[in-house]
Amino acid sequence: MNELPQSLEQAIAQARAATQAAITAGYSRLQVELLFPELKPLPVAQQYISLFADLGEHLKVFFADAGSAALARREWGDVPFTLRGVNELLEPIQAEDQAFVVVAPTPVEVGQVEKLCEQAGDRPFILLNPKLQDVSIVGIGYAGRQLRERFLNTIETCYYLRPLEAGALTRAYPAPWQVWLEKPAGEYQVIAEELSKPAGDRLDQLFAQASDSPKSRTGFLADMQRFLRALTQ
Repeated sequence: MNELPQSLEQAIAQARAATQAAITAGYSRLQVELLFPELKPLPVAQQYISLFADLGEHLKVFFADAGSAALARREWGDVPFTLRGVNELLEPIQAEDQAFVVVAPTPVEVGQVEKLCEQAGDRPFILLNPKLQDVSIVGIGYAGRQLRERFLNTIETCYYLRPLEAGALTRAYPAPWQVWLEKPAGEYQVIAEELSKPAGDRLDQLFAQASDSPKSRTGFLADMQRFLRALTQ
């Protein structure tokens, strides 16, 4: 990624491009994360899924529950692909299916999502804004560690966008993770590229090295937050 998106539509377009690049490179277990607290999952999913428009009925889109799937069917109208909750179908994965997208699954569904992923085999299986790593439910002991090693750690993050107090953290496959610093004029500069996702103390260290004082939330971050608030009206 060589630029931050200036709108939600641009971010979703970047996510589609990164997903396609990862699939072309041979990845099948993928996740896309746009981490804004006010973000509604359905409008994002509807735009993102256009990546698979040519698959028609051979695409399956799963939701955390039947209610969310019913809401999507009502809001999206007549679509050629299947929209269902992860637990709705007795045999959710069929031989003729070619790709799968799971929208905003939570830790409650992690077991079922893992089963679906296993049944999908080497077909594209994408988690869109998942919340599967909540340690309060997944656990921090042996069972939680096993789940991460067996399943969660096998998923490649092909797109990631998260605003931070001093800038942003991004990843768009095939680029590495990028840490952006917000400058006084509202512009953004890449201050670090990392092969693995930086977090916690590492992020603090990178921002401390690049900046002597905290920056106000202007420019892209403020514009994006206003845009997302408008979506919730």
